[in-house]
Amino acid sequence: MSFKKIFAALDDSELGHRVFSQALDLALRDHAQVMLFNCVTVNTLGETAVPIPVDLGMNVELMDQAYQAQRLRLERDVKQASGLLKNYCDAATKQGLQVEFDCKMDGAPGHSICEFAQNWGADLIVLGRRGRTGLAEAFLGSVSNYVVHHASCSVLVIQEGKIEK
Repeated sequence: MSFKKIFAALDDSELGHRVFSQALDLALRDHAQVMLFNCVTVNTLGETAVPIPVDLGMNVELMDQAYQAQRLRLERDVKQASGLLKNYCDAATKQGLQVEFDCKMDGAPGHSICEFAQNWGADLIVLGRRGRTGLAEAFLGSVSNYVVHHASCSVLVIQEGKIEK
């Protein structure tokens, strides 16, 4: 099977590097275009968008500070993700591939991956799977599971695990 437009969902982890490597290998083999993508989540587990004052009153100054802190965190995360994608893009371009990248802020990475890949016209999505099961998967969700069940194209899931040498 040959692919012409490969969409790689990446983060800054060892698994993300393996996803990039696999997408790059496939793109080189098939002379495919590549889209590198990262979804910055608005809220992460254990972090609220805005802390609620202890007295539950509407302290405008405290709320403004909380919103500013959240905005700064998101700006930092988007800047880091864009830098990561730019580095990946430069590495792929040096190998002669046609590469694009984008970063999106959203609370639902699986949905964003499926939507963006479909809008871009991808015929393959490559992403990683951390291997959560049971309660961890129930509470934290599984991006790869969502993508496998909702993508409009083929999906290649790279399993997190030890790399044999």
